[in-house]
Amino acid sequence: QLVESGGGSVQAGGSLRLSCTHSGYISSRHCMGWFRQAPGKAREGIATRYIGGSSTYYADSVKGRFTISRDDAKNTLYLQMNRLKPEDTAMYYCAASRIAACSRLLPVDYADWGQGTQVTVS
Repeated sequence: QLVESGGGSVQAGGSLRLSCTHSGYISSRHCMGWFRQAPGKAREGIATRYIGGSSTYYADSVKGRFTISRDDAKNTLYLQMNRLKPEDTAMYYCAASRIAACSRLLPVDYADWGQGTQVTVS
């Protein structure tokens, strides 16, 4: 089970940190990541990482502003979002995948999803 938190409303230029807590089952997964979906748009991958390694991947739209990280002791995945823009407004989801292709940032690769947390930037 994946549970996101940390969403909210923020002004442009501000920051938020999203959290995704997970159970130990993710040890059987290869990738975890953050995705988002704005109204009327397709879900897109924005940041992913290998569970068993340190490699991270970012969409061009968030590169240099967002950072994905994890705290294994807390079973938590984070997304630090800085210099937020109105176009970052979306529902943000945490997901885990058994497919070892984190760099693809493709939602279709991910079978385990959280319920989402809303981020609104004005």
